[in-house]
Amino acid sequence: MINRITGATQFAHNMARQPAAWLSNTRVSAKGVLATAQHTLTIVGVSALIMMAVLFVRPELAKDLSNLLNRTPEAETEPVVVPPLSELMEAPSSAPVANTEPLTAEERALLGTKKQQQWVTSWLSKRYRVAGDAANMLVSTAYLTAREIKLDPLLILAVMAIESGFNPFAESPVGAQGLMQVMSKVHHDKFQDMGGTQAALNPVANIRVGSLILKDYVTRGGSVEAGLKSYVGAGAFEHDDGYGSKVLAEYQRLKMVSAGKKVPITTPVMAAVPAKPAQPLASTEKSISGTQIAGL
Repeated sequence: MINRITGATQFAHNMARQPAAWLSNTRVSAKGVLATAQHTLTIVGVSALIMMAVLFVRPELAKDLSNLLNRTPEAETEPVVVPPLSELMEAPSSAPVANTEPLTAEERALLGTKKQQQWVTSWLSKRYRVAGDAANMLVSTAYLTAREIKLDPLLILAVMAIESGFNPFAESPVGAQGLMQVMSKVHHDKFQDMGGTQAALNPVANIRVGSLILKDYVTRGGSVEAGLKSYVGAGAFEHDDGYGSKVLAEYQRLKMVSAGKKVPITTPVMAAVPAKPAQPLASTEKSISGTQIAGL
């Protein structure tokens, strides 16, 4: 009986001690969790400080990170195929094709050398802020057209410079269009073989038709000055407000450029002055201020 009482007492004593032990173990576990959390927060804080320092030193990384986080799905778009410049500026099918026959002395003079064309192209590209490929296309077209109709290519280019500043889509209030500001409604017949008047903004067609008109006016007027006066529509007036002088001044600059001379691209256009008296047309050569304009 005594043993039973002693055993019961020991059992009750043990049962009383268990909650205290459990509470002690729980306190130890909680301390461990808190210590682990503290260490984790310390590591995260230090890492954040290091990251902030790196982003401060390398701001481009911050920008890349921002773009990455804020990136939105890009909508699928079909690729745009840009046609080559040669296709955009392609002449109508009836436009003149380069002749493969041997060149005469006059044609060689009109076409010049490849180096001369490069000098002219580079100078015009810089002066009028035209893309190099586009300037090369326009200059080549002017030289080929000049060879066909027997007119100085530099005179054609000078007219283009003064008329439109080499803007193929220029249009005046009275309807003059394109590089050489051709009145397509007046000269519609000259565009018939090139697709009609809508071809007036085609650079190649515009250069060809404008050059033919200029050649015709020079021939009928008896001099380059008279031809330019008619070209600008001042044939019935006493003077052309200096138009001819501006064209011939640009022509002289192009002559110097084609000769390899250094000509400033910022040379201002000369002030307008009354046109000079018309000079008689000689057999095949005309002189302007002592210089020859080939093909005239």
